[in-house]
Amino acid sequence: MFLIDVTDVSPMENRKLQLTFADGLQAVINMDDIIKSYTGIFTQLQEDAYFRLVRVSSDMGTIYWSNGADVCPDVLYSFASGRPIVINGNRVFN
Repeated sequence: MFLIDVTDVSPMENRKLQLTFADGLQAVINMDDIIKSYTGIFTQLQEDAYFRLVRVSSDMGTIYWSNGADVCPDVLYSFASGRPIVINGNRVFN
């Protein structure tokens, strides 16, 4: 696990986000690569206007939307850095 907070987010076209992390890493990620099915709490994120309302929670260290949707900062960092999440020697994400 990385334990590196998201410090800034800027929404872009086609459900992409420009992210900045506490260690200085900046990257553009495509949320379609992370959220495979926009169902449940993620349904609203398909609406461009709502998707652009993304914010950073300094308390949680990650991005969120007002409906309660959020994404684990380790998952975001994994996609942004290209480094997999490995727990107990097993690759669990990316």
